[in-house]
Amino acid sequence: QVQLVESGGGLVQAGGSLRLSCAASGSISSVNAMDWYRQVPGKQRELVASISSGRSTNYADSVKGRFTISRDNAVNTVILQMDSLKPEDTGVYYCRGVVQLRGSWRTREYWGQGTQVTVSS
Repeated sequence: QVQLVESGGGLVQAGGSLRLSCAASGSISSVNAMDWYRQVPGKQRELVASISSGRSTNYADSVKGRFTISRDNAVNTVILQMDSLKPEDTGVYYCRGVVQLRGSWRTREYWGQGTQVTVSS
C-alpha cells in the first residue's frame, strides 16, 4: 500500500557531504513524522534526525550542526543533508514515515529499505 524509497547513499571521504532522499508513495492521505535512523553491525538502530509535519526538527547530539533534515509535504519527501561527515557516521540509513492511509483515520509506520553510507578516514 505504501512504499518508502531511499536514495543518495554512497562512499565519501571524511569532511565530505552526502544528501539522502526518501520518497513516500502509495495510498497516502498524509505523512506525519518522518525520520532518519542509522544502524551499524552489532548495534541498535538509532535515531539520527526527525521532522514533524509542521517542520519541527530534532537531531541526535552526534550530528547537530552537521546534518539538516527537511521535507517537501507536496511530494511526501524527506531529505537529510549530511555535511562534515565523519567515519563514525558510517552505517545503513533508514527512512521512517508515520502515514495516515487514504480513507482511514489510523496511522501506521513504514520503513524504507535502507541505504549504505560509508565515510572513509
